[in-house]
Amino acid sequence: MSRRSAIRRVGWIVLIANLGLAVAKGGVWWESGSLAVGSEAVNSLADTVYSLVILAGLYLTTRPPDFEHPHGHERIEPFVSLFIALGIFAAGGGVLFQAASSVLGDAPPPSIGPATVGVLVASAALKYGLYRYCLRIGEEQGSPAIVAAALDNRNDIFTAGAALAGVVGASAGVTVLDPVAAGVVSIGIFYTGYEVVRDNVNYLIGRAPSAELRQAIVRRALSHPDVEGAHDVIAHYVGPEVDVSLHIEVEGDRTLLEAHDIETEVVESIRELPEVDDVFVHIDPKELGEWKEDQEVDRLLGPEEE
Repeated sequence: MSRRSAIRRVGWIVLIANLGLAVAKGGVWWESGSLAVGSEAVNSLADTVYSLVILAGLYLTTRPPDFEHPHGHERIEPFVSLFIALGIFAAGGGVLFQAASSVLGDAPPPSIGPATVGVLVASAALKYGLYRYCLRIGEEQGSPAIVAAALDNRNDIFTAGAALAGVVGASAGVTVLDPVAAGVVSIGIFYTGYEVVRDNVNYLIGRAPSAELRQAIVRRALSHPDVEGAHDVIAHYVGPEVDVSLHIEVEGDRTLLEAHDIETEVVESIRELPEVDDVFVHIDPKELGEWKEDQEVDRLLGPEEE
């Protein structure tokens, strides 16, 4: 399955699941009057609304390159992820508000039945499945928006658990469990929103990729038999993908055609790395005196490979 199809499929599955949960929780809320289940229904409805926005954003990011966007549209993904973060913060605020209202208010006890507990258990189970599914696809396809959706689904497991603790506590007469559990969960939700913002702002401001990826880039350049060394290696995120530029050191007696072939082979080798988009290679002939030591390259390779 292509990246485009995989990402769009995730968007549709998340949207349909959230819509189904909103309807189910809304029905149980209407019957039981449980404030905890009502909050969960509102949370699922909010998830449904921004799932529509996410799906629209994913359709934009997976469109093929065009004249105005020759590198494609993947760079929209961090912005989609930041919108997901807004939804996460809103959910955290809603849970915290509900907790405070429960402490300060004097709401009548809800009518707790098997359906009330069942819908929350089913919600937690479904959200766990969505979390694992979105995380796997997001990591496989290198999609920050899908990874952010996975974290949001993980949050919903906690909120369903807090609601379940609340309704069980209310049915047992220990009503204080509801606001306490909700308050603890809201802190976790806010932290997840922070994680999504932190990771995707780094994509937007050109953060360097992991040391492991930079090491793989250098090793692929040096694996060419005609490359004697490399320096000034720069790798940074442009959206969710990595652009690379580097200088390779080659003997100066190579013909122009040979130098071109060396450059092409190095570029193609580095571009085989899934995270890498564009690669720019500058060839430094030995006779120009531009070969030099590069401490960052030495650090990436380690003493045994220098």
